[in-house]
Amino acid sequence: QVQLVESGGELVQTGGSLRLSCAASGRTFSTYAMGWFRQAPGKEREFVAAISPRGGVISYGDSVKGRFTISRDYVKSTVYLQMNSLKPEDTAIYYCAARPGFRVAVIRAPGSYDYWGQGTQVTVSL
Repeated sequence: QVQLVESGGELVQTGGSLRLSCAASGRTFSTYAMGWFRQAPGKEREFVAAISPRGGVISYGDSVKGRFTISRDYVKSTVYLQMNSLKPEDTAIYYCAARPGFRVAVIRAPGSYDYWGQGTQVTVSL
């Protein structure tokens, strides 16, 4: 069982930066691939980024590539999402998720993740 708690979401202006955190409970943090997804009102949940259990493989959604960076800290059992050059279209609830192992074929699919956090709101104003 893994429990995930996100934090760091807030209101920010266009062009600004935010860093989201996701603290994971349990002793098996290093065996899980971690992902970030987001969901805007009326839209489907969208893949943002994912990182493999050992951190060697990273994947980004096309809309955030070059602006967002995912990383993980094994001492703190925390995964981060550094978001730069934020745009109004980045406004959404951001969710952290965990799945065992990193499979390229499914890493972008929300249904492939076993555990989810409660989400943190990011709002980017004009």
